[in-house]
Amino acid sequence: MAVENQLQNSSKSSPGHEQTATTQHLPNATASPDSTTEKVTLKKEIGLVSACAIIIGNIIGSGIFISPKGVLEHSGSVGLALIIWVIGGGVSALGSLCYAELGVTIPKSGGDYSYVTEIFGGLAGFLLLWSAVLIMYPTSLAVIALTFSNYVLQPVFPECIPPYDATRVLSIVCLLLLTWVNSTSVRWATRIQDIFTAGKLLALGLIIVVGFMQIFKGNYEALKPSNAFNFWMTPTVGQLALAFLQGSFAFSGWNFLNYVTEELVEPRRNLPRAIFISIPLVTFVYTFTNIAYFTAMTPEELMSSNAVAVTFGEKLLGYFSWIMPVSVALSTFGGINGYLFTSSRLCFSGAREGHLPSLLAMIHFKYCTPVPALLVCCGTTIIIMLVGDTYTLINYVSFINYLCYGVTIMGLIVLRFKKPKMFRPIKVNLIVPITYLIFWAFLLIFSFYSEPVVCGVGLIIILTGVPVFFLAVYWRNKPKCIDRFFESMTICGQKVCYVVYPQPSIPDDDLMPYDTEVTENSLKKQ
Repeated sequence: MAVENQLQNSSKSSPGHEQTATTQHLPNATASPDSTTEKVTLKKEIGLVSACAIIIGNIIGSGIFISPKGVLEHSGSVGLALIIWVIGGGVSALGSLCYAELGVTIPKSGGDYSYVTEIFGGLAGFLLLWSAVLIMYPTSLAVIALTFSNYVLQPVFPECIPPYDATRVLSIVCLLLLTWVNSTSVRWATRIQDIFTAGKLLALGLIIVVGFMQIFKGNYEALKPSNAFNFWMTPTVGQLALAFLQGSFAFSGWNFLNYVTEELVEPRRNLPRAIFISIPLVTFVYTFTNIAYFTAMTPEELMSSNAVAVTFGEKLLGYFSWIMPVSVALSTFGGINGYLFTSSRLCFSGAREGHLPSLLAMIHFKYCTPVPALLVCCGTTIIIMLVGDTYTLINYVSFINYLCYGVTIMGLIVLRFKKPKMFRPIKVNLIVPITYLIFWAFLLIFSFYSEPVVCGVGLIIILTGVPVFFLAVYWRNKPKCIDRFFESMTICGQKVCYVVYPQPSIPDDDLMPYDTEVTENSLKKQ
């Protein structure tokens, strides 16, 4: 009964109000003056290793195993394709430096959404949140889950494509399993991420080692300068932009650690450290994996392959060629876990700001995990997987995703002028965000030129959130019957999910309030 009363009281409070939930409210807990109480709040259980695993695990999905041919097709030569992969990593590094500054200056979970809301206001933040929750993350999750099921079922259906129903059922089972793990324990979710990220790096390490063995044997015709820059077509500026776009999207996920800032141990130390370790490592792995591919395949063979790593394995690994399909399956399994973990924190942050139903701002009374947000992420992914044309939607997702990066980094420059005295533990040179935005504008302009329909539909998806914002968020004086309906639904959801609002956690000693403008000199005086 005490728990039920706590749930009802919690539903009538706002996410920003302090709650009284402690372990003494649990049915079997005893309340004594000497008993230690534990706050119901998000736990700081993500250390440096797990932080690196989140970034690397979300960047390295199935793309590097399956289809790096997009860069090669648009670049027109092996040498230029490899240069584009390196530049793609460099641009991601510039973006990640900007996100490192934003992450330690505004130490809130939610990543892009939290920064855009803080800098540009509620409408801009809501539009980013709307497109992310509605299309961006569910579609990406659906594609990764379907790729996982296709590769797991490949040995069962060696002569044909796995049946539609079988791939959907296995994808849903995988999603439900990982949603349960993430709902039960943050520690287990991060352990899964650590293990499967290590597995991805080992698989790519195997490809790189075999590639170097081929080079030592003299099998590197396609990599000789005379052949590497032998163009079979002269790429136009638009084609180069598309090649860069393909390479940049292969690095997407470098900002995902910013979604879980509040669960990081010592975020102002570990957030930038994890970024500085992970991005160069992924760039190195991507570049040398592509070099290894060219030791086994001609450019024509690579462009005709639908699963480059599998073709590589069949050519060079012999009896052990099964390692590649298994590696893709394991890679995508870890990717699903990473996307669920981070996207649920985006929903949690949006609800805490009042942009999503308040139930999504609550966490489990015992496990301290955002169960309602995880269920929403899982549910929207399943819906898109069953009723949407997933592989068509992913084209719109890529454009929206890249647009959000640029707007967020633009916010860094705006914040510098709006709050010049704000405490910034990391302060990048303005040349960094300006360089990134020049490259971003170049890709965006030529994307509109090359794919006007895809970019136009992407913008329409974002703008559909404008009327929703004014009806659901801006309009405060709604009829009482609507408020009572949502309150009753919230209480019902709390009872089903066993969740309450989290209590405010005590800030880390090394964290300054992000909204306080202070100078470095004033800090020294303190």
